[in-house]
Amino acid sequence: MKVYFLTLGCRVNQYETDAARRLFLDNGHENVSSPEEADVCIVNTCSVTGEADRKSSQMLRRMAKNNPNAVIVAMGCASELKNGNVAADIVIGTRDKNTVVAKVEEFLAARENKELTHVTSHTRPEVSKTDTYHDFGTVLSPEGTRAFIKIEDGCNNFCTYCVIPYARGRVVSRSEESCIREAEYLVENGFKEIIVSGIHLCSYGKDQGRDITALLDLLKKIDVIEGLERLRLGSLEPKSMTPEFISGLKELKHLCPHFHLSLQSGSDTVLKRMNRKYTTAEYEERVKALRAEFPDMSLTTDIITGFPGETEEEFSETMSYAEKLRFAKIHVFPYSVREGTKAADMPQIDMSVRKERAKRLIELSDRLASEFAVGMTGKPAEVLAEKIEEKDGVLIAEGYTANYIKTYVTLNGGPGICERGSILKGVISGAEDGNCIMQVNT
Repeated sequence: MKVYFLTLGCRVNQYETDAARRLFLDNGHENVSSPEEADVCIVNTCSVTGEADRKSSQMLRRMAKNNPNAVIVAMGCASELKNGNVAADIVIGTRDKNTVVAKVEEFLAARENKELTHVTSHTRPEVSKTDTYHDFGTVLSPEGTRAFIKIEDGCNNFCTYCVIPYARGRVVSRSEESCIREAEYLVENGFKEIIVSGIHLCSYGKDQGRDITALLDLLKKIDVIEGLERLRLGSLEPKSMTPEFISGLKELKHLCPHFHLSLQSGSDTVLKRMNRKYTTAEYEERVKALRAEFPDMSLTTDIITGFPGETEEEFSETMSYAEKLRFAKIHVFPYSVREGTKAADMPQIDMSVRKERAKRLIELSDRLASEFAVGMTGKPAEVLAEKIEEKDGVLIAEGYTANYIKTYVTLNGGPGICERGSILKGVISGAEDGNCIMQVNT
């Protein structure tokens, strides 16, 4: 079969798509780059915002229209939350994606015999209990330079705006042995950077009665894998940044000094309505502790604008707080109503206000990103080359520094002197539009 994949949403979704792609390839099927030429079109859906949910449905309908003979498969969070009621031939939820090849093959065989025209195969996780981790085994990213490892699924936090615990269930952790085996496999296959990710990364091991030391113990074992050059972390929980955890991170030889600490609001009253379990003072304390150990670190975050009841004064607190903490980048989201959450029943703010506040915060984020990049000028840096192109006769590599700033590197040498996946060492010579510039002699 020729199979096309489309991924919407987070890094975990991308990892799970890569895993499903690998399952099809291992079973003798072919991955194609166009839905029009595919026998099977698979959409890994997202429902974290209303826009993501809408786009998931739109993509499924579009693929069915453009390729009416293809089998349309919906996987993931939007499929789960809609109890399988989506426009697809096969619907698979969040906890049984590793059955996708078997489900497609069974569907085709049944349809050939005119026994079946539609199948819903999803097992919605119960939020009241802990499930087991569904392991895909080792997964090779097609990216070729950086690779993700998913070590955990689910979330126990139940923030008032979020549907993820209802879509993915409670925290379930992958075995340490499986995580390490995949990391070793990736390094053996040439990946120099590994990004450790999960739905709620800092909850790794919580279902086994462990605390944040479970994540630290796993990171220590990945860090010593021979051939690994970079170890990067996904989104982290502010409350988990204890002095002991930060001290343990400092001991890791390959850890990238980039920390994504989800904030969501810079107003304590909004944080309380969100059911976020920290205050702005506690968050700032964690940031100061991290910067004391990692002075060149970049700090990124997520912020929601126009949360139910957010006043102009509360939003101004967020703007001032973001300015004070000097984020290198802010991922900004206008609040999106998600049915079934507590926030959906709170007094709503007009969408025009949510978007206008998002626009102001994005402008601040762009300025902070530019200032951070300028501040790197004159500092030594290492860039993992992800793209190499010739522009006006000059060879340019594009990639990210260890602290995750996009950098364009002029390669002073002839063709073939540098390959994708190479780590280029030099000094940042300037900055433009929030990106850094560097030159190296190769």
